[in-house]
Amino acid sequence: RPQLQWSFAVVDSPTVNAFAAPGGFIYVTRGLLAHLGSEAELAGVLGHEIGHVTARHAAEQYTRSTSSQLGLALGSILFPEVRPYANLAGTGLGLLALRYGRQDEIEADRLGAEYAAQAGWDPSGIEGMLRTLARLGEASTDRRGVPNWLSTHPDPAQRVEEIAPVVARLQPPAGAEVRRGREAYLQRLDGLLFGDNPKEGIVRGNTFLHPVLRLAVEFPEGWPVRNSATQVSAQAPDGQQLMWLDVVTSPTGASLADVAQRHMAAAGFRTLDGRLARLGGAEAFVGTFEGRLQSGGRVVARGAYIAAGQAVYRWMGLATEQAFPAASRRFDQAIESFRTLSAAEAERIRPLRVRLHTVAAGDTWDALARVASQGTIAPAALAVLNGSSPEAPPRAGDRVKVVR
Repeated sequence: RPQLQWSFAVVDSPTVNAFAAPGGFIYVTRGLLAHLGSEAELAGVLGHEIGHVTARHAAEQYTRSTSSQLGLALGSILFPEVRPYANLAGTGLGLLALRYGRQDEIEADRLGAEYAAQAGWDPSGIEGMLRTLARLGEASTDRRGVPNWLSTHPDPAQRVEEIAPVVARLQPPAGAEVRRGREAYLQRLDGLLFGDNPKEGIVRGNTFLHPVLRLAVEFPEGWPVRNSATQVSAQAPDGQQLMWLDVVTSPTGASLADVAQRHMAAAGFRTLDGRLARLGGAEAFVGTFEGRLQSGGRVVARGAYIAAGQAVYRWMGLATEQAFPAASRRFDQAIESFRTLSAAEAERIRPLRVRLHTVAAGDTWDALARVASQGTIAPAALAVLNGSSPEAPPRAGDRVKVVR
């Protein structure tokens, strides 16, 4: 489709994915770039996403996703003003519900391999990319803010077998030059940010730290934490409780208690009780609030409005009326975890980056994770980052990616 004005961009997200939108818009996440191992694999990814556009898969799925997005919008009515998950759904460029069917994926794989080969790249790059994504799916399902590859591109493991005959057909004659670009690609990756960008805060286990705003909170253990540019949130595995932290825009009121009650009332919540408190050295109003979903179900919120620095933060827990009695203690413990960071603490928070390392004889993924990566990444995840099965040891002399 040469009439399209093609556009390519990198999404600053640690999630591993790539997207195609109607009109020739192709997006690759920073997390996916870190997990690729060569320019040929990147060519396969771009070719695959271009294939979705040229075959009009993106346009068809975008139309179908409209009704799914309605469901997401209805879900955000849980708390109309806050919408803890509405922004998360919107991150990923409105494509959270854009999942391709099996035949679409097979066609995009074929087109991606063909486009890469036509441009002079090794068509087997798409096989390497799919193997890595299949291993990643087994090891992790991180969905922080942007949907991961498996949520929008099904069955990478089986598709490796199905693309093999296409790749074999596209291989150049013996002796012909084919570009893989492994070393050049690795050199470009050296220093790439890995994981969260500290400018938007970082997640370490169940702790969220923001070195720019100089604050930290701890979410309940076992709750997946999702960080975006406007809020950080986590939902209980049972789906009946959630917590989030965000900034109150244009706070209005004669006092912090007044700000909190007005703000919650604007969102349709009635204040049940409240008290002034100190959280991490900052002035706070901690209260309990009651509201009702559009469906008629009642929900109860426990949270704090906190004046820290030049801003007012809302650190809130929300549960169904039935789940709230059991959730309230967990909410209180999390609320009490709010603290401000000293300048020295904030300065010590450094982003993780991809670095290159030469494998020595006898090295294992466990040793590389503990020593070269300084314990910042699990051995299995480090193997997958390097396009390897965790069971296959690294080869002495190879240049591999580590994280530190």
